[in-house]
Amino acid sequence: MKKKMLFYLLGLVVLLVLYRWYRETKRVSPADKYVYITGCDSGFGNLLAKHLDKLGFCVIASCFTEKGEEELKKASSERLTTIHLDVTQTESVSKAAAFIKTKVGGKGLWAVVNNAGVSVPSAPCDWLTIEDYKSMLNVNLNGVIAVTLSVLPLIKKARGRVVNVASVFGRISPFGGPYCISKYGVEAFNDSLRLNMVPFGVKVLCIEPGFFRTSVTDINILGRNVQKLWNLLPQETKEEYGSDYMDKVNKMMKEEFDKLPDADLMKVVRCMEHAVAAVHPRTRYSPGWDAKFFWLPMSYMPTCIADYMLLKNVIKPAKSVV
Repeated sequence: MKKKMLFYLLGLVVLLVLYRWYRETKRVSPADKYVYITGCDSGFGNLLAKHLDKLGFCVIASCFTEKGEEELKKASSERLTTIHLDVTQTESVSKAAAFIKTKVGGKGLWAVVNNAGVSVPSAPCDWLTIEDYKSMLNVNLNGVIAVTLSVLPLIKKARGRVVNVASVFGRISPFGGPYCISKYGVEAFNDSLRLNMVPFGVKVLCIEPGFFRTSVTDINILGRNVQKLWNLLPQETKEEYGSDYMDKVNKMMKEEFDKLPDADLMKVVRCMEHAVAAVHPRTRYSPGWDAKFFWLPMSYMPTCIADYMLLKNVIKPAKSVV
């Protein structure tokens, strides 16, 4: 009897998986559907813009630099339009929204993908000032909110989507600084917006990548940032951490970042594309094996266990009392 019940249960699971797979294969027609993507100079945003362009979507790709715009235009069709955008500047966000409103006309905007983000400054919390927090929050959180609100009426008109790129570190905080805080904020904004937009037929989706090899995880950028912050520390704080602390940090970063970040950025891009193009998108996507099998499971563990695992290999300050 038990074996029979187990067989039925297994069969039900298989049927549910097949049904979900079939349901998620259905795609919307890309014809005349406009998609606004931020942070297209490089990385995920750049690849997504090219990918959606090839699929037939009308892509509006925002870049922070002229070089980013020029290179993207050369690699894309005439359907793709580039615009300059600084997500921290209200005037820049409003100007981009006005351009998009004119571009899409009465059809509205099918999707906005909030991809723009930075990873520095990052360091132990007591190395930072409130200005360090503000600089990143202005990009990673306030920028996401500002861009979304600037085009939300157009998305409501199209009954489209908002796709917010958070991080698995919006679910757990393994290191200090504003990065995890900004991503937790994106998660909260995403959840509240998703509920608010249900009556209007707008879908709000979240991408939570693990470690991938982009400018956000570039060891040279991160290393220079940490060294710069170390140089600004008062002597008392340096003595607390020890004169060899930075040597240990640099060694640890080289070892961990050589093996952790995934080089296959298309794992994330395919999730973004599904969120934009699927008739039935998922509420959340967690690309990366580290996200699925390490960080997310850890985020559900009791705090004492998660803290133990995170502190096990941490570099201790010279004057640590534990």
